[in-house]
Order: sequence, then structure tokens, then C-alpha cells
Amino acid sequence: MNKVAAFYQFRALANPAALGEALLPLCESLGLHGTILLAPEGMNATLAGAPEAIDALISTLQHGGPEIPAFTGLDVKYSQAGAENFDRLKIRVKREIITFGRPEADPTLRTGVLVAARDWNALLDDPDVTVIDTRNGFQVAMGSFPGAIDPGLTSFSQFPDFVKSHLNPAEHRKIAMFCTGGIRCEKASAYMLAAGFHEVFQLQGGILKYLEEVPRATNRWRGGCFVFDRRVALGHGLVLNPPLRNGEDSRLAGNDRVKLLDSARQSVAE
Repeated sequence: MNKVAAFYQFRALANPAALGEALLPLCESLGLHGTILLAPEGMNATLAGAPEAIDALISTLQHGGPEIPAFTGLDVKYSQAGAENFDRLKIRVKREIITFGRPEADPTLRTGVLVAARDWNALLDDPDVTVIDTRNGFQVAMGSFPGAIDPGLTSFSQFPDFVKSHLNPAEHRKIAMFCTGGIRCEKASAYMLAAGFHEVFQLQGGILKYLEEVPRATNRWRGGCFVFDRRVALGHGLVLNPPLRNGEDSRLAGNDRVKLLDSARQSVAE
């Protein structure tokens, strides 16, 4: 069983392409598979491999190395997967590590208050809090927290339009948001704070950290959490093949998995 690391950090990169050229031989030498996205604003990645190989890469990133700057604030979440779920290595340079298109949403300047997984249920129970699922609609259909607002997104860049048409700082004074691993909420919360919203909270480590840490007895999540690899969806304890919120089976055949993942990756890239 491979160890999977999903990680990101917003930090200025003077030459993302050069960093990609340095990371490629390192990852290949460690036998890692998965995807790394690089941009002037930072890094976003999911990689799988032998546990010692994953640990070696994360250590190198956190401490830095030849031609590799230190990512001292790296947000990392671990899980497991069979080797068949990650079969190639891709390193891509983009304009943003999560496409949003709003320069005022700068996570290096200000983001929402981080709420630990163990404290998230208290926000869900607060009647004064508006809870928002910032993921795309097909992901929400697979699973979410009961009562959370689905903005009906087909791409993350539509989120500002949803905020303008459905929310206002005077009426919605306390906002709590969540996403798969936390990265969307970094930009979404930065945008809402810049737009004048007063109190904005975000689930630290995202849904994956909540599913990992919160016991089933008190776990409010319902359905499966979509992930961008051939595992498709994870459930409580980050187990494979959970029953989905929309009643569908997450155990898709090989070709169906590839089609779904290609479609999902395209929708998130837009």
C-alpha cells in the first residue's frame, strides 16, 4: 500500500519552471507518482509512493535543498492507496495553483480563521453561522455536511459571482466554509474578507482532515469526499468506496473512473 501526501503552500516563487525542473528528477529517483502544480503563488500537489520516499520528499520541501526553496509552512495530509491509483508523474506550471482569477484574494496577506476539525461541529450548530461548501456541484452531490449551502459551481472562478448575488456582509456576519483539503478556502476566505465580510472561518485541513480525525459517532459528514485520483471518493477514516450522498456507487469501473477524473480535472482547471 502506497502512502499518499496531499500538500500545498502559498508562497512567492520567482521561477516556478526552474523548480519543476529540479523536482522532476528528485521525484523520479524516489519512484513517486501523482501531480504537482506550480505557479508564482506557490505549490499544490498530490503524490503517492513508498512511505520512506514520501517522507524524504516532504522533508526536502520543508527544509529546502539545491534549487529547491524551503516550504516551511507546507500543509500536508496523508492517506493510503493502492499503486494502481497513481500511475504517472506530472509536473505543471500554471498561472495559479488553484484557478480563481481575483488578485485581491491573496492568501499570503489575509485568510479566514482556521478551525480545527475537532471544533468544526460547534460552528455547524451555531444558528448565526452561514456554512458554505466551496467545491464544485458534482463534488457536493457526492457528499457534504447537512445544511451547508451548495453554490452550484461548475468552476471555482464562479464563486465571487455567487457571493455577490446571494450574500452580503450586513446580513451574513459569520461565514464558515470548507473544501476538500483547505486550498480553495484560502482564496475564498481572502476574497470574502476583501469584500467586507466580518467573520470568516475555514475548516483547517479541509474535509479530509475532518474525516481522518473526527470519530464516526460525532462525525457530521454524509456521503463521499471526491478526490482527484483513481480512488474517486473517500469516507470516514479516509476509507475507499464510501456510499455517496446521491445514492451512486463510488466503485466505478476503470474506464468510468478515467472519464470522471478527466472531466473533474478540467472543471477545476477552468
